[in-house]
Amino acid sequence: MRDFQSAAPDLHEAEPIPAAAKAAIETLLRSGDLFRYTAPEDAPVALLEREFAAMMGTKYALAVSSCSAALFLSLKALGLPKGAKVLIPAFTFAAVPSAVVHAEMQPVLVEVGDNYRIDIADLKAKIADADAVLISHMRGHTSDMDAILELAEAHDLPVIEDAAHSLGTLWDGNKIGTLGRVGCFSFQSYKMINAGEGGILVTDDADLVARAVIMSGAYEHNWKKHDIVGEMAETWQNRLPLYNLRMQNLSACVIRPQLAELPRRVRDGLQNHDYVAAQLNNSPHFDVPPPLPRETRAPDSIQFNLTDFTEAEARAFQMFAKENGVGVQVFGLSTDNARAFWNWQFIEGEMPELPKTRAMLANACDVRLPVRLTRDELDFVTGALLDAAMMVKG
Repeated sequence: MRDFQSAAPDLHEAEPIPAAAKAAIETLLRSGDLFRYTAPEDAPVALLEREFAAMMGTKYALAVSSCSAALFLSLKALGLPKGAKVLIPAFTFAAVPSAVVHAEMQPVLVEVGDNYRIDIADLKAKIADADAVLISHMRGHTSDMDAILELAEAHDLPVIEDAAHSLGTLWDGNKIGTLGRVGCFSFQSYKMINAGEGGILVTDDADLVARAVIMSGAYEHNWKKHDIVGEMAETWQNRLPLYNLRMQNLSACVIRPQLAELPRRVRDGLQNHDYVAAQLNNSPHFDVPPPLPRETRAPDSIQFNLTDFTEAEARAFQMFAKENGVGVQVFGLSTDNARAFWNWQFIEGEMPELPKTRAMLANACDVRLPVRLTRDELDFVTGALLDAAMMVKG
C-alpha cells in the first residue's frame, strides 16, 4: 500500500476568513452593537439581508440563527394548520424533519432514487394528501424542479426549498432557492459561505416575510428596522409568538465579505468535483451520477455509489480509505447517521420501509471536496479512493 497518510490534505479546513471581515469585526467590537437591533439603522445583519436579496434577485431576505431556523419559520409563516402533512425527501439531514416536527407538523417521507434525487412517481402518489412540499436539495443535488413545481401548483401547495447545500446552484438558469414560495440557505462551516452557524430565507411574499420577521424575534417595535417589510409586520405584532431566532451582527460581519467570493468558489468547486468524478467513473467500482439536464451544480463535496459491493466490502472500503487518509461516509452503514431516515425516531407514527432510499443509502458514499483544494490534493483524494477499492475488490 502506498504511503498516503503523510501527504493527506485536511478535507475539513475551510478557506481563510477575508481580511475585510476582520476589519468589520474590529469596528463592530469598538461600537459594542452586537445585537442586530441596537444600531438605529444599517446594522450589519440588515445590510446582509439587503445584499443577499439583491444577489438572489428576490424582494426579501431574513437572516436568522441557522438554516433549520429558516425552515421552521417558513413553515410557521405559511400559516399551515397544526398537524399539516409536509412532504420531504427521505434522503436529507435530520434537521429537516426536525424543523417540521418543531413546527407541529407531520413529515411525510418520499422515496429517493440512486441519483440522490426525489422519486417523482412516489411524490405523485403522496401529494394528494399533503399540505406542503419541502424539497431538500441534499448535498446540492437538484431534483426535477419542473415536475415538482407543476405537481405542487396542480394541488395548490406551497413549496419550500431547503437550499442549505445549493447556494450558487442553477436550475435552467434560475437560482435554486428562488423557485418555490421561500428558499432557505445555510452559513454553517461546511457550506459555500462559512460563518460557523447562521441561515437566511428569501422570498417575494411580503406577508410571509412579515410574519417571519415577527416570529424571528422582532419584539415591540423592532420590526420597523426591517425597512423592506414596511408596516405589514405591525399587523402581526403581538399576534404571533416570538421564537428568538435572530442572527447577531458578528455573524453578518463574517458573511458579508464572502458574498463577493461566491462566484469563484462555485467555479472552483464545480471544477474540482467534475475532475474527481471523471476519474472515479473510469473505475468499475464507482458510479458518480450525472447532473440533471437543466442543473448547473455548485458542489463542495462529492457523492458516489459503490458498484456491486456487499455490506462487508463497503465497510472494508471505508476502513481502507480512512487508512489512506480520506474519510468516507457510507450513509447507510452507521447506526446513528443523521442522514439515514430510520434513525429519525422522533417522527411520530410507523416509519415507512422506503426500499429505494434504503438501497441507495447502503452504497452511497460522501467525501468532502473543499473548493480550496489543489490539483495535487485532488489527485491524492482520488488515488486514496481508487486504492481502497482495489484493496477490497482486487
